[in-house]
Amino acid sequence: MSTRTPLILRADELAAAAEGQVLAGRADVEIGGVSIDSRRMSPGDLFVAICGQRFDGHRFVGDAVSKGAAGLVIADRSAVNAQVLESSEGERPVVIVVSDTTRALQLMGRFVRRASGTRVVAVTGSVGKTTTKELTAAVLADRYDVSRTEGNLNNHIGLPLSLLELCRRPEIAVLELGMNHAGEIRTLVGIAEPEIRVWTNVTEVHSEFFDSVDAIADAKAEILEGSTTHTRLVANAADPRVMARVTGFPGELTTFGIDVPADVRATELRFLGLAGMEATLETPAGTHMLRTALLGEGSVANILATIAVALQFQLPLEMVLARVATFEAQPRRGQVMSVGEITIVDDSYNSNPMALERVLAAIGQTEDGARRVAVLGEMLELGERSEALHRQCGKAVVSAGVDVLLVVGGQPVHALADAATEAGLPAASVVRCTSSDAAADQIVGLVRSGDVVLVKGSHGIGTDRIVDRLRLELG
Repeated sequence: MSTRTPLILRADELAAAAEGQVLAGRADVEIGGVSIDSRRMSPGDLFVAICGQRFDGHRFVGDAVSKGAAGLVIADRSAVNAQVLESSEGERPVVIVVSDTTRALQLMGRFVRRASGTRVVAVTGSVGKTTTKELTAAVLADRYDVSRTEGNLNNHIGLPLSLLELCRRPEIAVLELGMNHAGEIRTLVGIAEPEIRVWTNVTEVHSEFFDSVDAIADAKAEILEGSTTHTRLVANAADPRVMARVTGFPGELTTFGIDVPADVRATELRFLGLAGMEATLETPAGTHMLRTALLGEGSVANILATIAVALQFQLPLEMVLARVATFEAQPRRGQVMSVGEITIVDDSYNSNPMALERVLAAIGQTEDGARRVAVLGEMLELGERSEALHRQCGKAVVSAGVDVLLVVGGQPVHALADAATEAGLPAASVVRCTSSDAAADQIVGLVRSGDVVLVKGSHGIGTDRIVDRLRLELG
């Protein structure tokens, strides 16, 4: 593990990195941390007044000063006046003026990333990037000092905040790059400058903002920008859109896939119901048995990507597989739990067509005799194809042998229910709700002893509240 000396940040260094000017205060003052939320900052932090769609951080400059901010990064000079500075106890904070505070945050994040000497692994894709990030970080942490994106801090503000945490100089950082518009991955890659890049897949996610799946793939392909002969890429050999876009990649390419030719591949998949999966793993380091408690074929693909990264860092394959075997699903992301006399698969964090079909297929592999109940929230941001994609998933509900279906949301998810009944699910076995609160009121009366209950929906639908109600009433 690393014992490297942490970085000490000074205001003048950060001002230069942010292309700003020191307006007032001591330029050589040391900065304890960087915060964009005055409610959560600590004395000695640098407060960055971010301007969002629904808020303006400049309104909270006074609060930051009263909390003991060592410095302020502002774009609006009028936010700092004598009265604000006089509210500070002790030495006045240093004031850094920039043209754009969000861009300043990004530039400061890149400055720390470069100064830290940390090797960066960046993960993107339509499905599975958070699990791949978490699993990769867990595997690498067996030998290295590893930092990772916390929670879902994967956007133009969250990523630089993660990079600023590299002041402690870990050996490796595993970061997640998210997007819902073209150009966003380009910005994130330019900030993070990753040595190793992982591209999991492409599917119809956020298609409300894109004309086609190929347009989504082009936006994800921004992960390749800025690559050199020293850059390494881990890519999904089973995804034709990914492979079509990695042609000509200048660095070292490692592929992964299930039942396709790849550097790291899985064959002979065996479903173990809610206990997970097994497969035969073939790698340049040898052939082994892979065992995971995670559900579904998609999870195996995420594991293959992780193994490909781990081999880049020369981790023994036996060590990697041992960690994979003990890795558990993250909360709300396919987490299997026993509550009273039922089993819940809590996949309520988010949803999209590919992810839903994958988890339904996993539920379909559960042992005979268990009644399968699917609580499915509407999948958001699917644009003009929303109803068609929901209907496609309705057919998958029937293929998975679901016995009771409860849908939550608007017309698209009702189209899913319609498709399920057309495919053979009795109409009496379908319950329709417009909100998760209404569904939570219904669910306890629907389930019975021995049921397997899948709960999944887009984050904005709030299906996590349904899981919480089940746990409260039945736990």
